[in-house]
Amino acid sequence: MEILLISDIHGNYPALEAVAQRLEPSAFDHIINCGDSLVYGPFPNKTLNWLQQHRAISILGNTDKKVIKLLSGKTFKKPSKPEKLIMYRVCANQLSMKNSSYIGSLPIKASLDLPWKIDGSSYHSSTIGIFHGSPARPHEFLFDTTEQNRFEDLAREYPYRVIVTGHSHTPYHLSVGQTHFINPGSVGRMFDGDPAASCAVLEVSANSIEVRHFRIPYNIDAVISGLRKHQLPQIYEDMFKTGRKLN
Repeated sequence: MEILLISDIHGNYPALEAVAQRLEPSAFDHIINCGDSLVYGPFPNKTLNWLQQHRAISILGNTDKKVIKLLSGKTFKKPSKPEKLIMYRVCANQLSMKNSSYIGSLPIKASLDLPWKIDGSSYHSSTIGIFHGSPARPHEFLFDTTEQNRFEDLAREYPYRVIVTGHSHTPYHLSVGQTHFINPGSVGRMFDGDPAASCAVLEVSANSIEVRHFRIPYNIDAVISGLRKHQLPQIYEDMFKTGRKLN
């Protein structure tokens, strides 16, 4: 079984499209999306249309939740910077009725049961847990540098065989005891100085779990054109060009 792992698309459809061109979606048994599908990139409808078209198992991230608040007529205190607030408002105003309904229907976590036990293990071993930040807290940042004992605590408290998360925009695969922690990185908004889209492929067999990470260049100029069309702040042009978090 092969599963495409994506996360933190952030409305960057050209990056998502590049991933699909490199890794044919129909070749996978499942597509897992760990949230933050919206905001910052200027293509929210194309992004959500793609996820629905390819029947991705998607959950909500923190940016998605704030868009839902705006759609329901509510407001929020953070982020408070004007150059961030406008990105949420423009995103919410663009969404079609269909996509507003879709994003509002997504859960904050999900799971995928595999059709076999791996390595003969019997406890919850056939389940992939899907979260945005961590199994314990939706907005917790887990990095490849997070202390080992934190992963050990999570593995003990949440006995999935595989735990897939996003949020930190940091790709990694860590094996802690019998639990595999995987972050595919960010499709649309990497912060490590390389703007290329980040994703991963999880391959599961009766005897092994293997993960391959990918960095895939995409048409950044298309994103810049979209930002300019909506007269969005210059800082986001610089962000996408440099692959850095600038605010």
